[in-house]
Amino acid sequence: MKLILKVIFSIFILTTFFSCSQTEKKEEAFQPKIVYQTDELLITQLSEQSYQHTSYFHSEDFGKVDCNGMLVKDKDEVIVFDTPADSAGAAELLSWVTHKLNAKIAAVVATHFHFDCVGGLNEFHKMKIPSYAYFKTIEFTKEKGFNVPQNGFKDSLILNVGSKKVEVKFLGEGHTIDNVIGYFPAENIMFGGCLIKELGAGKGNLEDANVAEWSKTIGNVKKAYPSVKLIIPGHGKYGNRELLDYTSNLFK
Repeated sequence: MKLILKVIFSIFILTTFFSCSQTEKKEEAFQPKIVYQTDELLITQLSEQSYQHTSYFHSEDFGKVDCNGMLVKDKDEVIVFDTPADSAGAAELLSWVTHKLNAKIAAVVATHFHFDCVGGLNEFHKMKIPSYAYFKTIEFTKEKGFNVPQNGFKDSLILNVGSKKVEVKFLGEGHTIDNVIGYFPAENIMFGGCLIKELGAGKGNLEDANVAEWSKTIGNVKKAYPSVKLIIPGHGKYGNRELLDYTSNLFK
């Protein structure tokens, strides 16, 4: 009887170990890859259902600047965080989603009022795609004469994408007083926008920043999303939770 129990226990341990190993391998198996690239737009697939889109603008102070956004897909639906910096890049992104992903964009979310988030918004509106933003973002885009998102929210927003959900939250001031983050719980991936810096980055444009509150806001982000694995900053290279620590320390 003892021998039978030992055999059963051994089989259980081996099965559990094999199952965990397979799960870990599956999680580690995906390697980010460029899936689309032109002079106007770069799209990098970061996971099975999530992508980083990168467009560009020329700044007198910083030269050619890369501007990131995120899109997440489930079934035949996509949600986009931040538009490409201009209409040309936005048109390319819309075409790529339609013809390569064979999906429709259910919504676009602007993470703050600067033009690198809303520069291509009119292209989305032409396609009757609903746009969302924190209520202060809508106020500021109107004041600045930028493209204006259609639907406002306070504090947080939940949107459906296929059978899954994405979250948008205001967790405090930093790069601007209206910056929000986007989160896709299904893959624990975050779009931090310009609130989050890539590793090695400087402080960047502080014209509309609240430097005194920035580190505190990052602390709020860390508390709200302790399981985040992958983070896309507004500019530069994606990374893991190290980006949160780096950004927090940069503004202490």
